[in-house]
Amino acid sequence: MKPVTFESYQTHSGSYISVIKLNAPKSLNALTLEMVDLIQEHLDSVRYNNDVVALVLDSVIDKAFCAGGDVVSITQAWSKNDEQLAKDFFQREYKLDRDIHRYPKPIICLANGIVMGGGMGLMNGCSHRVVTETTYMAMPEISIGLFPDVGGSWFLNQITKGMGLFLGLTAAPMNGADATYLGLADYMISTDQKQQLIERLVKADWSSPAPETINQLLSEMQSASSEQCAHVQSNCKQHHELITAATAQKTLSEIVQAILSMDADDRWLRKAQENLEYGSPVSASIIHQQLQKTTAMSLEEVFEFEYNLVLACCKQGDFVEGVRALLIDKDRQPNWRYESVEAIDPQYINSFFA
Repeated sequence: MKPVTFESYQTHSGSYISVIKLNAPKSLNALTLEMVDLIQEHLDSVRYNNDVVALVLDSVIDKAFCAGGDVVSITQAWSKNDEQLAKDFFQREYKLDRDIHRYPKPIICLANGIVMGGGMGLMNGCSHRVVTETTYMAMPEISIGLFPDVGGSWFLNQITKGMGLFLGLTAAPMNGADATYLGLADYMISTDQKQQLIERLVKADWSSPAPETINQLLSEMQSASSEQCAHVQSNCKQHHELITAATAQKTLSEIVQAILSMDADDRWLRKAQENLEYGSPVSASIIHQQLQKTTAMSLEEVFEFEYNLVLACCKQGDFVEGVRALLIDKDRQPNWRYESVEAIDPQYINSFFA
């Protein structure tokens, strides 16, 4: 069985809905180069097919949409002096993410369950981003010595000032309410409604422009889901003022101290603090500069910037060590290059952006 499956559903009006499903349940759909290529090939094949009115990007399992990229294979290959896999993977993954942002047909992403890293990259380019009451989103790259890539420079800079930096520095998880509050998702529906989506799309009247038809349908499904999703409350909204004040500090060192000093009896906030405290100081420094340097960049410039930066992280950063500690040996004892952001030589961080 292929790690990505494709299905086509004919609507009552004679047009078609193309459904793409990630199908690597053992790895929680962690993206491999093969999966990236399969999705890209399919998008290219239906791009100019007038019979296809919309696409759906989904998962075969409810537990996860996509838990990220297959960074284990990439870093293991790099450790053996095989740099080509990393170059090919990131180049083609970023191209796919960029193409999804620019795709001429509506793409509905059903971001159910775990959505991390590479999954966020796929989701955020889609025209209709749908979350559920089970959605668990994060950009956890600081924990493996990387930075929020896959367009993170773009979409984290689109949300309320300071919040994107906080999410990058702390790998704080987001639920569906967080995602809609921050503008990282467009609709929140229940998993029960999610199961009905294809049937609703097949029965829909496609005489109006496709985006309008989809918006109306998802709005109705969101309204029907209000009771089942009511218990999901936004942590980002609850702590917005506290987070904004912390990230408004002048230097990264002051920002880190402000976040770690937050006095809140809140499990979500404590977890965010722990992620920052035990994450890579080099990554924290890179993330701080990353989001500043990309503020005025176009989408295309962002992906070029991230490609150069990710290869620099493979060559000289904490990435290989972070993946080893968290995902390979799983000892959770990474030997970070520096103990704190204060200890880092500024010239070392500047070299990542050369």
